[in-house]
Amino acid sequence: MMWTIVVPIFAWIFYFANAVFSSGYYSVILAVLLLGSVLTAVYHSEVIAQRLGEPFGTLLLAFAITVIEVGLIISIMMGAKGLETVTLARDTVFAAVMIILTGIIGSCIVTGSIRYREQTFTLQGVSTALITLTAVVAFVLILPNYTISHSGGEYTSFQLIFIALISLALYLGFTMVQTIRHRSFFISPQNKLLAGQKDQKDIDEPSWKQVYISCFMLILCLGIVVLMAKLLSKDVEHIVISLGAPKSIVGVIIAGIVLLPEGLAALRAAKNDQIQTSLNLAFGSALASIGLSIPAIAIISVISGIRMTLGIDIKSTLLLGLSLFIITVSLATGKTNIMQGVVLVGIFLIYLFITVFP
Repeated sequence: MMWTIVVPIFAWIFYFANAVFSSGYYSVILAVLLLGSVLTAVYHSEVIAQRLGEPFGTLLLAFAITVIEVGLIISIMMGAKGLETVTLARDTVFAAVMIILTGIIGSCIVTGSIRYREQTFTLQGVSTALITLTAVVAFVLILPNYTISHSGGEYTSFQLIFIALISLALYLGFTMVQTIRHRSFFISPQNKLLAGQKDQKDIDEPSWKQVYISCFMLILCLGIVVLMAKLLSKDVEHIVISLGAPKSIVGVIIAGIVLLPEGLAALRAAKNDQIQTSLNLAFGSALASIGLSIPAIAIISVISGIRMTLGIDIKSTLLLGLSLFIITVSLATGKTNIMQGVVLVGIFLIYLFITVFP
């Protein structure tokens, strides 16, 4: 697609032209190009992943999303000094989990239920993702509030590195189960009957020329996303402060940018009666957001000496616990219905409302 080539090139041109042009309207253009670069990065990573196959394709997609998320968080933490950047990583990860568990999955269930009434998925894969996600979320967002070596929901450097490594190990373990050891757990029941899938894959497989072009464009996209995020961090700070909004809104903005491509892909899959694909995308994104991003941010924060608070407050803990409970009960039967999605979307709207009006 031509736009996937044009957007990152224009993004680089407008980034360097910022030294000459600087205004509110120009910042809006930069923000649009930033969003376009995120979408383009995911597109090119999907092209490469389609050629490489599993498990390398899944790992590449997760890596691309993680680079974008880590780049956005670190850039704003180091650039927007007026913001309470000590909680930025926590706010972003918590926002990502809530958006995925309630917003994306809830919307996918509603979309699929409106069109097909009920949709089926393989229960073993969902339960494997849920237990892994629940454990990692508890380690990263809840446990820091109850350790005594450091106050204020923070880990010591030694604790932070240890928890980060455990989270990374759990994510890698889940990836191995998903792509190698129990791959059938993550294939929808109807797709298990399609024996001729390989022939179709060979026809649709991109050429190595396309892969090389996508590799180059992916590097361009990831680079410009990080640079533009740092450039726009001051504008984000100004908007948040001028509106009198809570600082945690910044984390919601970052999570929304990172998860937009995955969310759109999940909704498309649900609309095409592929709820299994929607759930795989959603849970995979949530686990990557914690299992890959937190270790990377933890190492950078320890090396650079940046403080990082991870523990969430009681209000957030309640919403997170409710979300995990509702989604566990909702997906316990292997089938979805519209009421499950409506409840999850309701929780998501409450989360957004409480975030803006705490």
